[in-house]
Amino acid sequence: MANTTHTTTHGAATGTPLRSRPRAALPALCITQITGWGILYYAFPVLLSHITRSTGWSTQATTAAFSAALLTSALAGIPVGRLLDRRGPRTVMTAGSVLGAAALAGVALAPNLPVFFLAWFAVGTAMAATFYQPAFAALTRWYGPDRVRALTTVTLAGGLASTAFAPLTAALAGHLSWRSTYLTLALLLAAVTVPLHALGLRHPWPPPPETSATPVQGRAVERDPAFWRLSAAFAFSALAMFTVIFGLVPLLTARGAGPTLAAWALGLGGLGQTLGRTLYAPFASRIPVRARTAVLIAGGGATTLALAATPGPAALLVALAVLGGTVRGNLTLLQATAVADRWGTAAYGRLSALLVAPATVAGALAPWVGSALAGPVGGYPHLFLLLTAVSALATLLALA
Repeated sequence: MANTTHTTTHGAATGTPLRSRPRAALPALCITQITGWGILYYAFPVLLSHITRSTGWSTQATTAAFSAALLTSALAGIPVGRLLDRRGPRTVMTAGSVLGAAALAGVALAPNLPVFFLAWFAVGTAMAATFYQPAFAALTRWYGPDRVRALTTVTLAGGLASTAFAPLTAALAGHLSWRSTYLTLALLLAAVTVPLHALGLRHPWPPPPETSATPVQGRAVERDPAFWRLSAAFAFSALAMFTVIFGLVPLLTARGAGPTLAAWALGLGGLGQTLGRTLYAPFASRIPVRARTAVLIAGGGATTLALAATPGPAALLVALAVLGGTVRGNLTLLQATAVADRWGTAAYGRLSALLVAPATVAGALAPWVGSALAGPVGGYPHLFLLLTAVSALATLLALA
């Protein structure tokens, strides 16, 4: 990888030398995020029915193993973030890629449900080392003041993971068993992500930049009540938004939409998510960080309220689903920039992992929350009203 030995005018203006922004890292991370998310995350819902039909394991137990991986990812992300701050992303993400491929092979070869769970625990550790958070840490340190553009690019790429790998997984499952499909995907994961992380991220890891004011140390931030209020705001917002995602199809079918149209609404919500990410940079440049956080979280609650209160027509419900996806896309980048915008980038890896860990747990619990509460509260429209209140609580915490 060729390194530039001088600083551009823009780099001089921002204090970030061009040589601290490796050319290969961003395209490498775009490809590995598509591949990692596509194989470790989006392949599972495609293969779920194949797994339960072949093994006789219940859908609840099989899905619980996958959620265990997400919970493991939230917990493992904290020590992974600390290691990223010290060592940089190359070793962490390369090792995570190797572990991910091996763990997925373990999923494929699991002879019983306990081993299946253990394999997914390992997959969750690999997620913590290879998904958005380590990529965000790398780009935040390397790109400095220009990080929003780089973060937007990698999240736009990550948004293509389901588009690319859900059909590929379905095609493989049409010709192979679920075990052979997962083994094939494990080989593909290793072939793509291990060399890209090992070679694309070998640029020197720069020291933490000095802040313009008195440096705020990571430990002091962890004791700051404002940090945990923001973390709680993200957690409540994630609980509401992810429960909406899993409840959207049953809500629309209850409103009279057919299963195909409901599925299209969910898919178009993903398109809205991609659109939202393209809008974040100009939005962030005009709105202060605290107001930006409150506006986006409140926007999520507003779209949830609109879905709860709108009986039809179907086209309007689909448009509201797309609008909700647009807000979710912005929230992804809001979380990615939250630490750097408030406390600097010196301890970004650990602080960011701590900040979003409760939100990751909330996202893992969302499917159960929706299915458990929809009946007692009187159906999905009433559930969405309850989720609107959760978003309102998150907005108040963000303002605090």
